[in-house]
Amino acid sequence: MVSRVFQSSLSQSKILELWRDTSALKGAFKEGNLSAVATKLQATLHSLENARLDIGITGGTGSGRLTFVNTIRGLGDEDPKSAYTGVVEMTVGRTPYAHPKYPNVIMWDLLGISTPTFQAEKYLQRVLPARYDFFTTTTSESFTAHHAQLACEILQLGKRFYLIRSKVDVDIAASHSRRPSTFSEDRVLSQIREDCWRRLEGGLKDPKVFLLSMFELGKYDFHLREELMVKDLESHKRHALLLAMPTISKPILEKKAASLQQHIWLVAAVACGVNPSPVPGVQDVACDLHMLINCLEVYRRSFGLDKDSLVTLAGQAGQPLHKILEAAQGPKTVTEALVVELLGQASQVASAFTQELLSVPILGTLATCGLSFATIYQVLRTSLDEAVKDAQGVLLQAFLDNSDHKLPERSSQ
Repeated sequence: MVSRVFQSSLSQSKILELWRDTSALKGAFKEGNLSAVATKLQATLHSLENARLDIGITGGTGSGRLTFVNTIRGLGDEDPKSAYTGVVEMTVGRTPYAHPKYPNVIMWDLLGISTPTFQAEKYLQRVLPARYDFFTTTTSESFTAHHAQLACEILQLGKRFYLIRSKVDVDIAASHSRRPSTFSEDRVLSQIREDCWRRLEGGLKDPKVFLLSMFELGKYDFHLREELMVKDLESHKRHALLLAMPTISKPILEKKAASLQQHIWLVAAVACGVNPSPVPGVQDVACDLHMLINCLEVYRRSFGLDKDSLVTLAGQAGQPLHKILEAAQGPKTVTEALVVELLGQASQVASAFTQELLSVPILGTLATCGLSFATIYQVLRTSLDEAVKDAQGVLLQAFLDNSDHKLPERSSQ
């Protein structure tokens, strides 16, 4: 099994594909010196892992924007680190809320926009829009001219702007209560969406509106909003957002996996090229064990497989905690002993890939690591695959795989 995965993931064609994806680093490999290469790659990896993302969140009183802030950060409203939610306006200025696991991803709760004297231009002067990578605004009722005005001003500044109609679960429950015999959830959602478009069309061209319930993340448009935000960001910031997002849909899970997979070779090169130490009990393999432990922890954490995330997910999905925990089959903690064991297993089938590296002129530099690079690459790839498999099982258990939807197109009627 290990050999089959190794051969399929470490073929020469795969290495060439990864190399083309990172052609900007050709200068480093042309140095021909492993130390010089690893140092440059370490700087690239540091830049990737520390990319900062600032998200501006606007909305009126009771719009659900603070619950939205907490949800994106993987927190419940009662968590000690959560933004305080309530029925009255809580924000009097710009309040930053860092993601608890990814502190470089910061949600900014901005000034409310519900005042009768609201003016978009003056509002933006106060919130300093240049700071943010993109904006989102929430409303639990109808959109107003204020929302359209603010969106237009932000778009003119070259910033992305996303419109969220929250608490649609409340509307659906109310409609079902009033008209149980003729109730149709699809019809209610269509009516809400059409109302949003109608109220915004005077100020915005073809507005994209996402219907959400913060208490039912697996339903409605939450995953569609995630996918669009990821698509609109440049590479390093896209990677940061993907890792920080709650994994509640197959498309986002797959995008996370692809982003992490793309950088496996980069992590492997740095781990065996910067401050390597012999691995106890694993012949001819040297690496930075602490770096590998941290990377495997990132894999588990980014897919929400750590204990805190699984507990939160169980509450959000209304599923028994023990079923969510059972769906995650991988290691609950990543230890040095576990990583050493994985390296020992991988080293037994790594020699063939080392020979393949030698046949790629520039990447042949990595072959000077002996078995180390190929062994580390194998461990990272296999561990990532296992985390993805676990996340798929958790997603299926939590949301019954109810997330394969497409963004509705605007009706021509």
